[in-house]
Amino acid sequence: MAYSDKVIDHYNNPRNVGSLPKEDPKVGTGIVGAPECGDVMKLQIKVENGVIVDAKFKTFGCGSAIASSSLATEWMKGKTIEEAQKIKNTDIVNELRLPPVKIHCSVLAEDAIKAALTDYQKKQTEQQTVSSGTTTQKS
Repeated sequence: MAYSDKVIDHYNNPRNVGSLPKEDPKVGTGIVGAPECGDVMKLQIKVENGVIVDAKFKTFGCGSAIASSSLATEWMKGKTIEEAQKIKNTDIVNELRLPPVKIHCSVLAEDAIKAALTDYQKKQTEQQTVSSGTTTQKS
């Protein structure tokens, strides 16, 4: 199986490796895994004024999984939440020219994006609830 030059480049020179502070209300974190191949991805976004200003990842897995994560973080930066939600695994497959046996890596990347966006949106909803004083306490 031959990897494309883009996969090799993202594997040898991964972009945006690292972590953002998980407790930051502006940070969304998605952690996903694929038991069939052992790949695990953590993808994080930082959002300011509705725009993703930073994205980081840590991936334990094959070259295609690392390349998919790296590409996803590059694509997310500068996008709105709505724009980032439109990133599909097929876009990643086409850009990286992943072989059929590695398509699951692009699915993981899409799942990680969705999980990070969902986590961010959940934090925003919780923060709005707390700041509006609508929290209820049990006695």
